Amino acid sequence: MTQVKPCHCLITHMHLSNFRVGTFNLYNLVLPNTVYYDRQKYSVQDYNRKVRWLGGQLDRMQADIIGFQELFHPPALEAVVNQSDYLKGCKIAAAQPSETGPGVAIASRLPILEYHSIEDFPEAAWLDIEEAEIPLRKFSRPVLLARLLLREGLECMVLVAHLKSKRPILPEDVDRQDPVELAKGQARALIRRAAEATALRAVLMEVLQDRNFPVIALGDLNDNGMAVTTQMIAGEPPWYKQPLEQRKKVWDVHLYQVKDIQARLGYGDFYYTHLHNGHHEALDHILVSQEFVAQYPNRIGRVSYVSVFNDHLVDETISRQGVAKWQSDHGQVVAAIELEG
Repeated sequence: MTQVKPCHCLITHMHLSNFRVGTFNLYNLVLPNTVYYDRQKYSVQDYNRKVRWLGGQLDRMQADIIGFQELFHPPALEAVVNQSDYLKGCKIAAAQPSETGPGVAIASRLPILEYHSIEDFPEAAWLDIEEAEIPLRKFSRPVLLARLLLREGLECMVLVAHLKSKRPILPEDVDRQDPVELAKGQARALIRRAAEATALRAVLMEVLQDRNFPVIALGDLNDNGMAVTTQMIAGEPPWYKQPLEQRKKVWDVHLYQVKDIQARLGYGDFYYTHLHNGHHEALDHILVSQEFVAQYPNRIGRVSYVSVFNDHLVDETISRQGVAKWQSDHGQVVAAIELEG
């Protein structure tokens, strides 16, 4: 892992009693006059507007730890963070950039002790169907794994991910309007996302199993909370009729969605982070290990509240107004966590 020097904006962690963790899809944060996705680029004016808007969202979120997606250039994220009064000067750790597009990063007011990016699937996650291997061995966007110090004697592992979207994967020479070719393209995208979810689960098992420190996984998982791929990452909860010792082993490696924790505390469900063709979708997630779940007897804290910042999202099927490219086309999620003692 890469070790990180401390920065001047750190919380005085000796006295930390609660903190906030968030996830933020930046929607193509690229330096100005730099071509991305073949022909798109920001003017200096649009880039500056984007930096100001993103920095303003960070001040609204007031999160102490934030995982970012769709980052092309780390210096652009530094500009965004320094635009924020709340996070100005904080340490940023970015995953190694992929060859095909943007990556992920983390900014933290808490000390980042070390971090590293993961591009290759663990061998245990390699897939086959009826003995035919699926030739997927790498994340489309490398995952970031960071070890943070919450307070003296208490560490936390944070994983930031951005899985393959639902956008069809289509060869150059096919008719992109052909319904069958579109179905095949969607199947390819789903297979890749499922392979990445499997690999992510394998990575998480290495930091969850038989460990006594909390784990947080967050990011744009590109599907809703009940989707198979999202459930694969979290793991299946134990069957209630299993013996207690077996259930404890499952709880040890299970992750809990903060969305579900919030839903049990109130009567309304307003959790959506993306709009597509009129559908309100929840693609951005924060998952926590049992150490942050109130029902766990040996918890070291609990998720107390979850906020979704989605007021800027627009349903373009019923409005002529759209999301400006200097904003984000995703809502941001923040979970407040109260520590024991």
